[in-house]
Amino acid sequence: MIDMAEIGTKIQADIITAMKAKDEHKLTTLRMVKSAMKNKEIDKREALTDAEEQQILTTLIKQRRESVESFTKGGRPELAAKEQIEIGMIEGYLPQAAGEDEVRKIVHGAIAQLAADAGGVRPGPKDMGVAMNVVKQRLLASGLRADGKLVSEMVKAALAM
Repeated sequence: MIDMAEIGTKIQADIITAMKAKDEHKLTTLRMVKSAMKNKEIDKREALTDAEEQQILTTLIKQRRESVESFTKGGRPELAAKEQIEIGMIEGYLPQAAGEDEVRKIVHGAIAQLAADAGGVRPGPKDMGVAMNVVKQRLLASGLRADGKLVSEMVKAALAM
């Protein structure tokens, strides 16, 4: 796992490596990532925190996934493959993704906590927002990341039980 305080430094070092290797695709991808981070830093007018850097990378991955879907529907598999490669490059700078079992444990733990806080009353589908917040906090605390769509589906299923 990469030390999160060094995402920007690691990206800069990898840009130099990609330049020397004349790897154009990797170079343009990393420059795009660095540019997104720099723009956020300029908007904020101070250095980015680890969480903010991770959020930018997560947003970029989400955009790529949407592009893959669009290109696949549009019959452009070569562009979809290019975006897929970029997703892999960007994911390399994020903490390890949690597996389905880990996410499921965190979701059930969060719902159990909500039930205990409510005096033993099990939360229902109307508590989706509260449950999602608790799950997100637990994921952050554990240093893991998870696909929001997957987490949302698991929380919805657990609340419907």
